Order: sequence, then C-alpha cells, then structure tokens
Amino acid sequence: MKPAGMLRQVSDFSDLSRGHWLQQLLRQGEGTSHVQSSPDGQHLLVLQKNRPPPQPQVVAFQRHGSGGAELERNWQQPQPALVGLLFLQSSGTLGSSALALVWEHGRAEVWHFMVAVGWQLLQTLELCQGARARIVSVCSQGASLVWCEERPPLDTHSDMSKCAFRFCVCTRALEVGEQGVRLGTLRIVLHNSPEYQVLTSPQHIFLVPATASFATTSKFLLIWHPKKAKLTITAPSAGFIHSKVLRSSSESDFRKLLLGSVGLLSGLAPLDIHTSAVSNSGGLLLVSTKGAVNMVEPDGTQRHVFDLEGGPLAQGSPVQLKTFGSVLACVLAGVLYLVDQNSGRLIEKKILSMKEVHFLESPGEEDSIQLLTQTGIYSFSFSRPEDSSRPEPCLVEMVFEEACRYYQRRSLSSSKLTVEKLKKGGVFQAPVALAAILQHSLCQKQKPTRGLQDTYAKLLGTMSLELQSYMSLELLKTCVVCAPESEVESYCEELVEQEVSRVLHSDMDKDNLAYLNSVFASFPKAAWKATRSCLQLQQNGDGLLVARATPEVWKKVLGGPQQEEVGQNGVVPLFELICASFLRFKPKWLPSFVELTQQYVSISWAYSSKEGPEGRVPLYKRALGVLARKNKRSEADDEMELELLLCSKRPKAVLQALHLLICLKRWQRVVEVAEKFSKLSPLLNKEIFTTLLAEFAQHRELDPYLETLWALCPAELTASDILTVVLQHLPCSQEESMPFSSEGNQLTVGLLKPLLQRVVQRPCVQDEMYSDALQSPTFPPPTPPREHRIPSKAAADDTPQPSTGRTSSPSALVQGDTV
Repeated sequence: MKPAGMLRQVSDFSDLSRGHWLQQLLRQGEGTSHVQSSPDGQHLLVLQKNRPPPQPQVVAFQRHGSGGAELERNWQQPQPALVGLLFLQSSGTLGSSALALVWEHGRAEVWHFMVAVGWQLLQTLELCQGARARIVSVCSQGASLVWCEERPPLDTHSDMSKCAFRFCVCTRALEVGEQGVRLGTLRIVLHNSPEYQVLTSPQHIFLVPATASFATTSKFLLIWHPKKAKLTITAPSAGFIHSKVLRSSSESDFRKLLLGSVGLLSGLAPLDIHTSAVSNSGGLLLVSTKGAVNMVEPDGTQRHVFDLEGGPLAQGSPVQLKTFGSVLACVLAGVLYLVDQNSGRLIEKKILSMKEVHFLESPGEEDSIQLLTQTGIYSFSFSRPEDSSRPEPCLVEMVFEEACRYYQRRSLSSSKLTVEKLKKGGVFQAPVALAAILQHSLCQKQKPTRGLQDTYAKLLGTMSLELQSYMSLELLKTCVVCAPESEVESYCEELVEQEVSRVLHSDMDKDNLAYLNSVFASFPKAAWKATRSCLQLQQNGDGLLVARATPEVWKKVLGGPQQEEVGQNGVVPLFELICASFLRFKPKWLPSFVELTQQYVSISWAYSSKEGPEGRVPLYKRALGVLARKNKRSEADDEMELELLLCSKRPKAVLQALHLLICLKRWQRVVEVAEKFSKLSPLLNKEIFTTLLAEFAQHRELDPYLETLWALCPAELTASDILTVVLQHLPCSQEESMPFSSEGNQLTVGLLKPLLQRVVQRPCVQDEMYSDALQSPTFPPPTPPREHRIPSKAAADDTPQPSTGRTSSPSALVQGDTV
C-alpha cells in the first residue's frame, strides 16, 4: 500500500499583495470566478463574472508583493465582454511580465509589469479589421495571437446554413518590448468556417468545435501547425483523417479543405466533449460526458488515458484539468485524481474538503501540486509509483478489454460483458492466463517474481517468440519517439512493416481493416514496402512477378471484409488498398499481381463459390475500380485498363479490351490480342473472329493483317455464315455514277476470295467425324460368321413341321432375306 499524498497549507494570503481582498473576491464570487496564474507563478489574475459595478472585474495579485502600481480593470455592462486574459512573451528585463486583455469587439489592452514599478498600460490595439467583427475565442502562442472571429453577413435574411460558416480563424504577431508594442499584419488561417474554440500548445493550435448545431462539422477537430502552415483533420472516433499544406489564401477555405473527406466524415460519430484542456506535453485533453479522459496528439492520433468515476457528467458540473510533468491532475465534485499520463494508472485519489479549487502554476516542482482555495494556497505532495513507465498494467488491461469485445461478439446473451465480470467470473480462463504470463515475462527483468503455474509455464514457452516480437515492437516504438529526424523514416518503415505483418496474421475484421486503411494513408511508402515484404513479391529470372506468401496471408488479402460489409465510410478492402499501392509505386506490376491472385483463387476456392472473392465481384473489376478512382486520367491509365482486362482471361473482359483497342484504332495490337486469346476456347475464338470480320467489312485498316486474320477462322463457320456477317456490316452505300468508289475503301470480292477459298476447300466437320469409317478397306463391314448347330434326334422328332414346306434353319433364313 503506497503512502497517501500530503496536503499542507503554504499560504494564508498574507504574503500576497492585497491578500485579504483576494480572499474576499473568492468567497463572494464562488462559482463565478476565473483564476489564472502566470507561467512563472508570480501573478494571479481573478476575473469576476456577473458582478454589479463598481466591483472590479479583473484584478491582478502578486504572489510576493514588491510594491508598485496594481492592476484593476472594470467596465459597465453595455461594454462588450472580455474573451481572453493572455500572458504574453516579453523581451523585457528579468522579472517583467506582459498581459493582454482581449475584448469581444476586437480591442486589446497590453499591460506591462516591472519590479518596483508595477502594472502599466502600454497600448490599446485593434485586432480585427472589420467594425462588425466579433471575437469568440483567443489564445497566444509565442509572439503571436490566434483568435476565431465572427463576421456577420451583410444580408440579414441570408440562409441559415450559410450563416453557420461566417467565422474565420486569424493570427497576428504581437511583440512586447521595453519600447512598446509592435502589431504585425493580419493573416487568415481559415475562413468560411464554423465557430471554433482555439487552444494553444507549444507548437500547435487546436481548433475544437464550439457548438454541435451542424452534424458534419461537429465530428472532427482541426490542428494547425504554424511553422509548416499545415492543417490536420482528426476525429477521436477515427484518428488521423487528412492533412493539407495551406500555400495560398484560396486553399484556406473551410469547405474546400473538407471536399475530399466528406464521405468519410459523414460516417463518423459526433464529438462528445464536456471539457478540453492542453497538456504541458502539447497534447489535447478531452473529457467526454461519460467521464472518459482521452489525449489527442498533435499528429492526429488519439489514446485513452483514464475513466473518471461517478457516471455521466452533468452539463454544468465543472472539471478542472492540469498536467504536472507526466502526471495529470483532475478535480471533479471535490475529488482530486492524479493519473500517470503514460500508462493511465491512478496514482492517487484524494477527497478534498474545499468546494472550489483552482490549479496554480508551480514551475520546478513536479512532485507537488499547488491549489488555490478560499482559505489559502495548499500544496499537495504525492509519491510517484515505482516503475511508472512500465507498460505492463496498461497492457494487461488491454488484454481484458480485447477479450470483452471478442467474447461479446460471439455471445448470444444480451447482457454486456465488462472487464470486472471477466476478471471475477472465472469462466473465461484465456485472458486470465495471458495476463498472468504478460505480468511475469515483462516485469521479471525489473524485479524477481514468483514462478508461474505449470500450465502457464508451458504456454509461456509456446508464446516466447510472440513475446519477443512484442518487446522488439515496443522497443522500436521507443526508438521512433526518441530518434533524430534523419532516422525517423527508417524506424517508421520498420514499425509499419511489423504492424502490417501483425494484422495480416490476425483476424481481418472491420477494426483491423480500418486500422490498415489509416496506416496506408499515413505511411504510404512504408506500407508499400511492408506489403512487398509480407507477400514476398519479386521478379524471377524471366521478369515475371512471383509471390511466396503463405495461404493464410493470401486468404486475408482476398477474403477479408468486402466493400458492402465495411460500408461507405472511406474504408476500402485490403485487396483495393494493395492495388492502390501498386498504382502509386509500381504500376507495371499490377496486372501481374491480379493474375497471381486469380491463380491463387482458382486453387483455394471452387469456381464461382460465394465464399471466395470471385463469387462476389471479379478481382479484375475490383482493380479497375481502384484505377477509376484516380483523380487524373492519362494514356498510361488507358493502357493499364487494357492490361487488367486481358490479364483476367475472361471472355467478356477480353472482348471488352478488343473493342477498346478497335476504338483506339490500334490495329497491330488488335491482331496480336486476337491471335493470343483465340486459343483459349472455340467460343471465344468465334466471337473474336466475328468481331474482326465485321470491322474488315467496314474499312480497309485490317487489310495488312488478312493472312493472320483468315487463320483465325473457326472450323464450324461456312461460306454462307461469312457472307452473312459481311453483308450485315457493310457501310451504307452512296449513289455514284461510277461503278467503283473513288475513295478506294470499299470491300471487293478479291479481298474476300482467299477466306472463301480456305473455307470451301476445308473438309466439312461432319466428314471429319466419319473419316475413319469412310477410309476402312471394306464398306459395309462383313457379316460375322454364324455357328451351325445340329439339333438332337429327340428334339427333331418332337418339333412340329410347318405345312408350307420351307426350311427353318438359320442358313435358310439368311439365304431367304433380301436387302
């Protein structure tokens, strides 16, 4: 049992300038006060809300009084509201501070603090350019201000859907020095957007939707990277979605930014945000109405941190969030939670006797938290858990969560299975055994542990290779995080390869398929290399593509969830993902890959089996669908379409390719395709020859290839059949006075004569069927010899004789018959 944290009072407001007044403000403004601490912890700002004048609205207090002018700012109610209290980066002397008070109508007051001088108003600025603009949210990052402002339309009767996108996100440089304030030019980051709350981190700006009035825009977050001029779209329910570099003002339009992701965004779940805050590591902390605390990283990825107790959160119940090093502090309903951000482990839970608590900055003190209450300032010291960076408790919890999902999918019961039931029920032993093995194997290097059960020990021996792979994967992730920028790419390629291989060797369900889609979208080149490695794709000595993947991997590639199963939310099946990678990095290999997959399908599944991929949509059509989704069409794509049709070797596809070649007037290729694929089947041969014969009747483009064309004539076609096809496809004749056309492109008997001679001189099919019989030495065949039997005397005596006098012997019957 770890020792509980110690809560001690470090100040009763006596060391603060006007400390009694601060205590009075906190007591009078209970529930309506906003307290903010400067980054160095030396100044406290108290914003009173809904207080009648002449009570000061903004008051600044010094933690260690040094004299000088005080900051007090009040205003009358008709004046626009205060939307931001921002401590700015100051280039002044040591101990100086700068503060900006930003008002709703765009006016900003810049105050400067110096030791022994106190607070002084430096300058009043106008941030917005339009008189009708209204700031709804503001933050500062370095030497810049970033805000979201409303620009009402000129037409008061405008459409409500258009009025919703009347906001824009702007930024201006604001430098504070000893000589004064310098305000930079206005730059628009995003225009025609909905209302956003802007939150700053050291390197990024998070844009959180302020309202949920429009379903599509309230399903995702935006992350702006000022140094890269890039906007990232991410959703807690889907992770990273899309990012775009904003090179010009035309690319900053909100609707154009979403144009390529509308289909994916429409299928996402709406955001569930009760409280949001930025951690000191640069991530965005989100608390849902269910009490779940999640972290959104600047790259768009999300991870779960902790679940608060107490069930769903009411709309008005405040949640205080603050990070101190790697520890997340959270106050909810008078309870203080201390959570390790890395592992999600609860370090401490403390019930506070204070009704209202505010976190203060405490630089240099990572093992304690300072709290401001109505009775003073308190410091809460806590002991960090041993080996808090070890991942095994979080991993064990993941094992039980995954087991819950696995058993719930296969359960016929309507009752929900929870982790607690799984641990206490004793029915499902697999997750319990795996958790015990993981705890034993992952922490045995840290400290000695007791031995496993014999059954678990045998299972540990079987799983040793898998555990080594897991440990190497965790080590690789650590290398990616800690590696210099020049080595990140190589580490990412190795990490992606291991992740793709892991998914291909597990159940290919919808979740894994969506995960692979995000991997291919985020790391396309690394995913392509991982695909080649997992399928063992390479060219042999003859230049042909070969694959040495196992049957299990092939079934994952071809037999996973199909498009009708995954829905229209932007997730595509694995086969389509791989085809898209081929098109991007090695397009010449795509037809050979489709041919390889068809060979594997013919071996593994029965023809037209509904379980196999060919029983749904043919593979070549799925590859053609990927090709059709390309944004720009080129001649290479037309050639790729032909190759995909021909590699399928299906009659309809071959004929479709032949018609495409005819439309392109590529006659040499037309004849080559006809000569190659006529050998596949007599029926296809007849269709190909009939198609080309019809073309021959219409123009003279095929005349140089007539010898090859006549050789393809099927044996069952007669001269009458040929003439019928020719007459049906002759071009419409024009009345001319001369017997022959002046253009010289008409069909003549001389051109058709070699084919007719070949057909007439060719032996008839029926003659060939009976050729063996017709070439026999004698016809008809001789009568087989008959045996003469002499009847016994007794039988002869008993046999009655006919009255006609004719004999009834066999020889007599033969002699008496006529033909």
